[in-house]
Amino acid sequence: MSIAPEAPPAADPTVWRRMHPITPAIKGWKVLVGVLVVASYQFGDDLRRAAELIEGGEWRIVGLIVAGIVVVGFGYSALAWRVTRFAVTDDAVHLQQGVLFRQQRQARLDRLQAVDVVQPLLARLTGLSELRLEVAGGSGSGVSLAFLREAEAESLRAELLARAAGVHQEEDGTPAPAAPEQPLFEVPMGRLVVATLRSSATVGLLVMVVAIIVTSVVARDIGPAFVLLPGLLGFAGYFWSQFNRGANFRAAISPDGIRLRHGLTEARAQTVPPGRVQALSITQGPLWRGRDWWRVDMNVAGYSGSSDSDHATANVLLPVGTRDEAVLALWLVLPDLGTPDPRAVVEAGLSGSGDALGFTTVPERARWLDLLAWRRRGVLVTDRALLVRSGRLVRRLVVVPHERTQSLTLRQGPLQRRLRVASIVVHSTPGPVTPSVDHLDQAVAARLLEEQSDRARTARKTAPPEQWMRRTEDA
Repeated sequence: MSIAPEAPPAADPTVWRRMHPITPAIKGWKVLVGVLVVASYQFGDDLRRAAELIEGGEWRIVGLIVAGIVVVGFGYSALAWRVTRFAVTDDAVHLQQGVLFRQQRQARLDRLQAVDVVQPLLARLTGLSELRLEVAGGSGSGVSLAFLREAEAESLRAELLARAAGVHQEEDGTPAPAAPEQPLFEVPMGRLVVATLRSSATVGLLVMVVAIIVTSVVARDIGPAFVLLPGLLGFAGYFWSQFNRGANFRAAISPDGIRLRHGLTEARAQTVPPGRVQALSITQGPLWRGRDWWRVDMNVAGYSGSSDSDHATANVLLPVGTRDEAVLALWLVLPDLGTPDPRAVVEAGLSGSGDALGFTTVPERARWLDLLAWRRRGVLVTDRALLVRSGRLVRRLVVVPHERTQSLTLRQGPLQRRLRVASIVVHSTPGPVTPSVDHLDQAVAARLLEEQSDRARTARKTAPPEQWMRRTEDA
């Protein structure tokens, strides 16, 4: 009796790829910067000690130590590059990394929320890019591929978006071509500069400068003014970050989603697939009122929220724009507002007050909870979304599609109970938009909570599938 030999194990068809070979050099420089920061912190406040160190020749020992740390840092970066690899399949992007502790992560394409091509300054100088995949699942669920050649990163971005949409590569292995795009609007550099200077931070800066001058005059000494210097530097940093992030801002639309490009020292090319924006807010500060400028922010599942500076940039749909551009940005997220006259409804949300066009307003007895803006507070429910209007000095309109409502909470504080009013909090994914309907009549709030829960549940059942291009092909 003969025994058939066992069949050899099937070969792994997954094709693994590495990052660009000069990745260790780009990542390793951070070690040198860290050492210099520590050294400046240690000796910056003690110039005499630093001078003695230089005159005594001990700087050679310090230099050797610094050089050793830098060599170790670059060596570790090179080793980390050696053991890092990634692969793309029909279902996910797989990433293997880790020197001491091996890690294998995967980003499922059916949960892909956004794909960003980011170019820090040093990477731009070397023609490289970082590909960031944001996946629904909370903070830390994304995958970063750093660094790739710029053309490779753009090609891989198009491939991932095509796969996530349900469009697979041809049988001969040719990847899906990049989807065409149609430019929509861009932010002129002059408008960005003026808008930044017209922000509320300018008022704070002027107050800080006046405080420094008054303190120095009263004390007849420049010394006390240095106490306020960190605050002054903080305002300067804020102005620079707003300008740096909003520079060269452009928006376009394509079959694979909303495309945003912006950044001065760090360029970012962002692609948010259709239907992944969870909530949106359109705001206008008092200093923008004369020019009728507006800012549009959004919550995107996978981004960790506005507390992180990087994701704060990614959550901006329009840093500053005209009213028409702000409305256009809203149409990108929600083309059908579910009302016969959508533009009139949006206008009432941006600048109106009272119960015009069906807005449910705050009862007069609740004016003591918001003396300035109680007449502007209102909520409107359409067939497609919940619109929340608020703010007198800072006007705000929040729009939440019904299918993107995560959950709802009814809240009623002691003063609200006394005035027989209540608030509804609409829970969304983390981000700069925090939808809340405040100070409604308690009976109206309870009814809205129940009805909105039903609307959200029904909308989620009828929501289109994740692979939106496959749906188009099947039709």
